[in-house]
Amino acid sequence: MNGAIFFSSKYGSTAQYAHWMGQATGLPVFNIKNHNADIAKYDFLVLGSPIIYYKLSIHKWVKRHLAKLADKPIIFFSVSGAGAGSRLDGWIADSLPEDFISRMHHVALRGRQIPEQLSFYDRTMLKIAALVNKDPVARKQEFEGFDFMDKASIEPILELVGQFQLSKVVT
Repeated sequence: MNGAIFFSSKYGSTAQYAHWMGQATGLPVFNIKNHNADIAKYDFLVLGSPIIYYKLSIHKWVKRHLAKLADKPIIFFSVSGAGAGSRLDGWIADSLPEDFISRMHHVALRGRQIPEQLSFYDRTMLKIAALVNKDPVARKQEFEGFDFMDKASIEPILELVGQFQLSKVVT
């Protein structure tokens, strides 16, 4: 089976992960904002998105292409400061159709936030969020930033890609 990686990125973490995956797998990598590649020619897709304001930035693209995505195996990776868990699951549920979520393989990756690189608006919103955040660790990260980027964390995705590439029928 042949596949491709499609991603959305705002500050670069998701793009970095997508390019690491492309280098490791040989799959073509497309930023959805710069490419209008034909997803129909691929047997499976790896989709990546950051979480911005508790929503996946790729949500409109997925909904627009839902019919073309319906019959394809999907590996989905989200990138945020939050780790896997119910909070992240809720953000994904608020962003994507339930039937799409039920068919995808999700891998949560942790990203990077460098306050000096954020827009004024995003910095301001993070400071406001930090003021009301009851979690002291998350509050500190919202104020000071964080860097959880880890190339090794893409291993589960690479394993799934390998399984998809070797199979003729994927469920």
